[in-house]
Amino acid sequence: MTERLHPELTTLRDLLRFAVSRFNEAGLFFGHGSDNAWDEAVYLLLATLHLPLDRLEPFLDACLTEAERARALDVVEQRVRERVPAAYITHEAWLGEHRFYVDERVIVPRSFIAELLAEQLQPWVEDPWSITSALDLCTGSGCLAILAALAFPEAQVDAVDLSTDALDVARRNVADYGLEERVRLVHSNLFAGVARQRYDLIVSNPPYVDAASMAALPEEYRREPRMALAGGDDGLDLVRVMLREAKERLNPGGLMIVEIGHNRDALETAFPRTPFTWLETNAGDEFVFLLRREELP
Repeated sequence: MTERLHPELTTLRDLLRFAVSRFNEAGLFFGHGSDNAWDEAVYLLLATLHLPLDRLEPFLDACLTEAERARALDVVEQRVRERVPAAYITHEAWLGEHRFYVDERVIVPRSFIAELLAEQLQPWVEDPWSITSALDLCTGSGCLAILAALAFPEAQVDAVDLSTDALDVARRNVADYGLEERVRLVHSNLFAGVARQRYDLIVSNPPYVDAASMAALPEEYRREPRMALAGGDDGLDLVRVMLREAKERLNPGGLMIVEIGHNRDALETAFPRTPFTWLETNAGDEFVFLLRREELP
């Protein structure tokens, strides 16, 4: 049993030190909610022990039961042995204050669009109640569709994905937020399944990893669905389709907001006459663009 191997680890402080050492020794990659071994260890152990994720200090010197220690050590070793993102172990991911269920059927949510939706897309949307229809393309776990519904109380939201597995996860999250009447899940290849619909807002965090980057992905990212990551040779395969077809799916004055990772230069080279507006996020202004219907090619 795991607890017999480390009887000297009696407190949460002991386990945290041990976990950080194991993560660094194993050379794990961090990028699914944390960017270092300490933050990852804190999150995993607090979640495993059912403690508040925002209150570490009061529990640092609390002694663990043998069962708690065994479970915590098992989680640490699972993270090292399987090299899966922490979110797949806890089956949860957070965007701001919002929690979403996740598993290996979807990528771990980490979109910059989430922070823009938290501000109701101001100043680009002057009146949040004027948004009555929205579309989330490549919805995955459904997180952006749900955040759009919460940001715009009058909006009916379509959440589209080609993966039926992803839509099953999204269905669970939509139900968790009680939004079944406002968020409609659609199995579709981009706009094909909503060809007759028109929207005030389209958001998308599509697959945008280029071929060279796909070949160099760390093991943790290889645990995510490939179809949710790979965006073709230059990462823009799906974005090109969106730019070509979105104009006919937007109402006059409608907005399209798309996250494209590190592909800004490639996109502006491919569409030199398109007046992209690059939105400021906590990582800078190179990752998310905005276009009004009238600006689309």
